[in-house]
Amino acid sequence: MLGGVLILAAPLLAPVPGPAGIFLLAGGLVLILRNSPAARLRFARAKRKWPRTGRMIDRAMRRESALRRLARERQKVRRDTPR
Repeated sequence: MLGGVLILAAPLLAPVPGPAGIFLLAGGLVLILRNSPAARLRFARAKRKWPRTGRMIDRAMRRESALRRLARERQKVRRDTPR
């Protein structure tokens, strides 16, 4: 519920100088994604539709799945590079 309140408060801070509204929006999204299975499902569907944006959001949120995926990609690059 707090995530929803933060998201709704973000446009109210948009006219104020500085990036406060963006941080409220991001914080609200993080809270909702961490605590709502329905939101996670919608986020997964959106990531399939827009994979580049989904990767950036995952990395910004430091999600475990994104960190595991990044480690696997690094491991694969190390194995595939000739020495």
